[in-house]
Amino acid sequence: MKRNSFIEMAKLHNLSGRITYISSRAKQEHLYEVYATEPDRAFWRELAKCNQEEFEKSGTNGKCIEARELMIALPESFINYDHDYLLKKMVDEFKEKYGVECFAALHHNKRKTNLHIHMIFAERKRLEQPTEKTATRNMFYDEHGRHVRTKKEILDDDGNIRKGCKIVKKGEVYERKIFTTKDGRFKQESFLDEAKVFYTDLINQMVLDDKDRLSIFDKNGPYLATKKVGKNNPKAEEIKADNEIRMEWNREVDRAIVSGVPEAEILEIKKTEITDRVKESVERNGKKPELFGDIVRAAILLLERLIAKVMQKVMEMTEKAISKAAGIEETPKEMQKELASHIQAEDEPTHQPEIKKIPFPFDHYRKSENQNQTEQPQQKGIVADKKTVIGQTKAGQKSVPAETKQPETERLPQPKPSVLAAKYPRLKEIEDKLKDQNKAIFEREQKRDELKKELSECTGIFKGGRRKELQQEIDRADKQISNMKKHLSSIVREYKFDSVQAFNKEFNAAKKEYFDYQAARAEWKKIYGEKMADSISVRDRLRQKEQIVKEREVVRTHQTRQKDKGAR
Repeated sequence: MKRNSFIEMAKLHNLSGRITYISSRAKQEHLYEVYATEPDRAFWRELAKCNQEEFEKSGTNGKCIEARELMIALPESFINYDHDYLLKKMVDEFKEKYGVECFAALHHNKRKTNLHIHMIFAERKRLEQPTEKTATRNMFYDEHGRHVRTKKEILDDDGNIRKGCKIVKKGEVYERKIFTTKDGRFKQESFLDEAKVFYTDLINQMVLDDKDRLSIFDKNGPYLATKKVGKNNPKAEEIKADNEIRMEWNREVDRAIVSGVPEAEILEIKKTEITDRVKESVERNGKKPELFGDIVRAAILLLERLIAKVMQKVMEMTEKAISKAAGIEETPKEMQKELASHIQAEDEPTHQPEIKKIPFPFDHYRKSENQNQTEQPQQKGIVADKKTVIGQTKAGQKSVPAETKQPETERLPQPKPSVLAAKYPRLKEIEDKLKDQNKAIFEREQKRDELKKELSECTGIFKGGRRKELQQEIDRADKQISNMKKHLSSIVREYKFDSVQAFNKEFNAAKKEYFDYQAARAEWKKIYGEKMADSISVRDRLRQKEQIVKEREVVRTHQTRQKDKGAR
């Protein structure tokens, strides 16, 4: 059974105390790693001070929110990752998306049944240049910190300055800002939903076993949520019918994504043709669930027309590519080879991406802490493997002739693929299956449209039999197309993906990391030569193959099922 994603958010009223608590080994039984994008504790103290000062100025009731914290539950298999890599990956991705500083710790609960991350993040950013305000005359502040006009207002009956009051003399700095205002998006209710989707996608990209995938429904995504039918529900039939039309829309969305329709256009159709129309219908006719089906069916027809336009353009571009690359005298097989190479060339980046330093993080040989100490030599070997990097070849580094001998200590280790990059070959096979199935659907739809055209032109009192035959063929074609669309959506579910959208996100991320790895490997070969690449030990080769074999196990189990493309 698929596990749901669990992410919570809390408001922090004592930032310094919370940082100490989550990062203290004395207070945490199983603390694995601590990481901060801003390790200087003075930054966090200044942040808390700034928030308290701004809170007092606002005069708001309640408690000051000094920062916020996300609690992120992880699959238990993630304990096998290099802890430093895992925590940095989860935190750095958040900072890259939202641009705020973070402080995080990787924990296990007491019984080691819940691996999780506590991540504190700032709602303000530090200014590059602090802004200061200088007093142009003496300024007076009462015991509440409020600015008053005259000195008399802060004096007691004896003419002395009251306790808590202060004077800022002319020329002194009376206000210094080192942070921006709070980012309002963190206060919105939609932020937590957005963060849940963001981290669920990231976690699913990192899992090695499909059973560890997490499930979540994105309210702001292109799909429609289905309703749960409880036991003895008097409206069970109505809910089932409603769910069926929602699933029909979701299947059409899956196909639109496979076809290459931009997700923004799908969301626009959902908003204008479903969400807005439902609101108008409720305002005009009241709540009538039976009208919902008509609204969704109209939106499906619009989406189908958009898919047909996109697919027609793809087919035209493919034919042009074939005729340009293959020539008139080539055989169909040769044309297919040329087209495949052309498509592959389009998939590859036109320029080599910047090579990042990403360690190979997953340790298949990590053992539990209570295992025999005789396995420690093997652990040491694995720790050495973790230190290898994908992008250790620096941009701009001069190539060294292959015949030039370098000391062993100066040689950079050969790049190894990250976990996500290693998934790319299997994900590419799934994508090919989706495209093949989508092409088969499109071809079947074209034949159905030809039958509809023939039916519209089949008139006359003596052609009644032919009209009946055409209508029966059209009905059969509609049923086949419906089954083929169901099969298209089921392809990704066989690999534990919630939807084609979820698969597409992971595929694109894996594709990017795979090309990063290929670029790093090519640069490494350029520096050290092919001989070094071929001198890898047998043991290292076996380790590299192990991951590939594991990733393809699922593919082999479903090969027989994929022969039938659903046209039944």
